[in-house]
Amino acid sequence: MAENRHKALGLSDDQVLDMFRTMLLARRIDERMWLLNRAGKIPFVISCQGQEAAQVGASYALDREKDYALPYYRDMGVVLSFGMTAQDLMLSGFAKAEDPNSGGRQMPGHFGQKKNRIVTGSSPVTTQVPHAVGIALAGKMEKKDFVSLVTFGEGSSNQGDFHEGANFAGVHKLPVIFMVENNKYAISVPVSKQLACEKVSDRAIGYGMPGFTVDGNDPLAVYEAVKEAADRGRKGEGPTLIETVSYRLTPHSSDDDDRTYREREEVDEAKKKDSIVTFAQYLRDTGVLTDEKEKEMNDEISEIVNEATDYAENAAYAEAESAMKYVYEE
Repeated sequence: MAENRHKALGLSDDQVLDMFRTMLLARRIDERMWLLNRAGKIPFVISCQGQEAAQVGASYALDREKDYALPYYRDMGVVLSFGMTAQDLMLSGFAKAEDPNSGGRQMPGHFGQKKNRIVTGSSPVTTQVPHAVGIALAGKMEKKDFVSLVTFGEGSSNQGDFHEGANFAGVHKLPVIFMVENNKYAISVPVSKQLACEKVSDRAIGYGMPGFTVDGNDPLAVYEAVKEAADRGRKGEGPTLIETVSYRLTPHSSDDDDRTYREREEVDEAKKKDSIVTFAQYLRDTGVLTDEKEKEMNDEISEIVNEATDYAENAAYAEAESAMKYVYEE
């Protein structure tokens, strides 16, 4: 039997199975959305494929009853972990009135759900970073025991919002976890043309915080790093910068053709490290996942995705008369 890493981290077999189930659910919803897009049923997909391990590993290291998540547009794994449902996400994809993110007004991937402390994002990238810092400042001022997790791509780490947010959090020792999901491409720009430093985590020292680079295909490595960062934040020791390195397995979005800027061999090579495959193998090797459990899980997820698709496809669009709602005082 393989080394049991999750037990060493204090995670039970049931907890790691649940992590895998959430990763798998995110993947299956995403795959369904691509099919719906190609069938002309939903207008746009921006994908989480290849990044589920980092998203779920980080979320499970937090207190999802009180901590805040400020996700970026690929973070289906984060929002599912924090309490969104497949139905919620499908309603967003179909832009229906019941979409909890925005009532069908925003593009998919603009997550927001007050009851689960998922803070609304917007199209300009990285704007969620100063918001996460502000929430952490408010928590510190009110002496509340929560941390905020903010995620963004490595391309975003070059934006002014990141630098201002990180500097402020470092100066004021705020309980923020900055998690950079480095998927190697900022749309079509490879990481070699984005960063002059070797790692995004090298930047942490400039803001007076520790920085770590971990394997983004390994949910347990991400869990460990984020757990330590959350513990530091709660003890008043300030923010942490964590870089999770994985690979974006799909084009940037359903409107992108990635064949124009990366070779198929590179994508095929990355698929060998796909966390859905490698984490399942780890769970089998440690005796946590059996063929029977895996079949049961796949069947259950298939049913959830089918039901969510049918519900969202048949749900009502928002009334035209409600167009100004949420814009003005009404």
